[in-house]
Amino acid sequence: MPRKRYEWKIRDDSLVLGDRTLLVGVLNVTPDSFSDGGKYFDPDRAFARAIELEEEGADIIDIGAESTRPGSARVSEAEELRRLVPVLKRLKGKLGTIISVDTYKAGVAAKAVEQGASIINDPSGLTFDPELAKSVLHGGAGLILNHMRGTPETWAKLPPLKDPIRTIVTELDAAVHRAVHAGLERRQLAADPGLGFGKRKEQNAVILAHLEALARLELPVMTGPSRKHFVAKESAIETEFATAAAVTAAILGGAHLVRVHDVKAMKPVVEVADEIARAREEPA
Repeated sequence: MPRKRYEWKIRDDSLVLGDRTLLVGVLNVTPDSFSDGGKYFDPDRAFARAIELEEEGADIIDIGAESTRPGSARVSEAEELRRLVPVLKRLKGKLGTIISVDTYKAGVAAKAVEQGASIINDPSGLTFDPELAKSVLHGGAGLILNHMRGTPETWAKLPPLKDPIRTIVTELDAAVHRAVHAGLERRQLAADPGLGFGKRKEQNAVILAHLEALARLELPVMTGPSRKHFVAKESAIETEFATAAAVTAAILGGAHLVRVHDVKAMKPVVEVADEIARAREEPA
């Protein structure tokens, strides 16, 4: 199936999605994220890493100040802002790359947009704090609706999804309705099936294998397979190769954006996957 083209409205601009896959570089400013927790907790190191991600080819930098790794505990709004705001202030006006902030809290989203973020990436799909939609609306930002089951504290106890694709599409569609009811336009929205977010390890492969089903939402699609448990191998380099396989599968399944930790390593992967995806749209 050809990847549909979208214009994604973010603040006073728009992003053209579908001609090529956009790279979303992860920047965690947390002490406890599963992959790089503590590495960029200091604002100066976070600033340097953001500049590096831009130089490596990130189209968007997604900054997270609260971990959503399995088993992680929630932090207060004040603590999340204490971690996030100094980084956003350092970056304001210094990057050509678009800034996204990963948060489910309305207050954090409002402050992030005020400090220059163009996109809010809500890991809960407006289930934790529905007021977040109004923060996005008032700031004119874009919103990524991520599918999550339960909470990070309960993921290990959840049973497998009986029909993962149908459930994810249905619940993301409900999230879209919540966003539109709050006043957002559909062209401000993107969807993410939430790989690893309350899904059993083997079901993430099912999601990637049937990612084209998300096309019925009529929204751009982002996926985040990078270094998740379902691709984890014995060594870091093996995990990166496994991530590359998942990224390729996502692109061939119709993803418009891929969220990755190692932008430099994934850029050639994305370029080749895009070439294959374009070739599939042409007569043999």
